[in-house]
Amino acid sequence: MGQAVQLAGSLLVLAAFVLSQRGILGPRSVRYLLLNLVGAAILAVQALLLRQWGFLLLEGVWAVVAAAGLAGVLRAARSREETG
Repeated sequence: MGQAVQLAGSLLVLAAFVLSQRGILGPRSVRYLLLNLVGAAILAVQALLLRQWGFLLLEGVWAVVAAAGLAGVLRAARSREETG
């Protein structure tokens, strides 16, 4: 089960990267950031459970950065709606 969860998380992060590189998703799009956030969060939890500290650092920071980016995009969209 753990391997399936890791594969799912990895596929989400990789899908975001591939779609971005192909010009299908922009790096500030909600979908791109959500794919990264969910994938990295899954991998961070797995790393924590397995006590893989380097991997936890990488995926934890990846998830935090994606969450911050997503929050910024959503805040900007809400601000545009309120003023426009």
